[in-house]
Amino acid sequence: MIPATELKTSVVILSLLQQIDLALFNKVFGYTRARHAVTQVALFVSKTGDGYAQLFLPLIVWLSGSVLAPTYALALAVAFTLERASYYVLKNTLKRPRPYDLKPSVHSLIIAADKFSFPSGHTSAAFCLCVMTLLIFGNIASYLFLWAAAVGLSRVIVGVHFPGDVVAGALLGTSVALSTHSLLQLW
Repeated sequence: MIPATELKTSVVILSLLQQIDLALFNKVFGYTRARHAVTQVALFVSKTGDGYAQLFLPLIVWLSGSVLAPTYALALAVAFTLERASYYVLKNTLKRPRPYDLKPSVHSLIIAADKFSFPSGHTSAAFCLCVMTLLIFGNIASYLFLWAAAVGLSRVIVGVHFPGDVVAGALLGTSVALSTHSLLQLW
């Protein structure tokens, strides 16, 4: 059993984090909403995180004939299985409402595929792909971090995630990729 003082401290910390997350969301969403070009780019970038890269990048590597292609394909298959399972359990256990469910004044630019917000699955999958690609192929893949970060930011801009959801997604995807790489003893 958790002592009452620890529980109270945890509630205060979580409340503070929620307030910070909401304030950051309001800044980003409010700032970009008035800029049509930014929202159009965000819509496009968000769409690239729908899973296309997670399918096409391994296919391109496979078709390239790289000697690392089988290792890469196996690593990604295991990593995405673990990442999707972790994401699903977290999202459906924690059940954090999406910004538009929490704030009626928020009108998202897209309709999310699922009900809950935490963590960002798009961001988690993007970082999982990015980190695994970097671990297998080295620094040549470091440009993918820009794409993964842009996917995360786009999810806030289009109004379906809070910044904290994106940070959690990035941490989840990164940790799953690192764990999978270690588990498969690819070091």
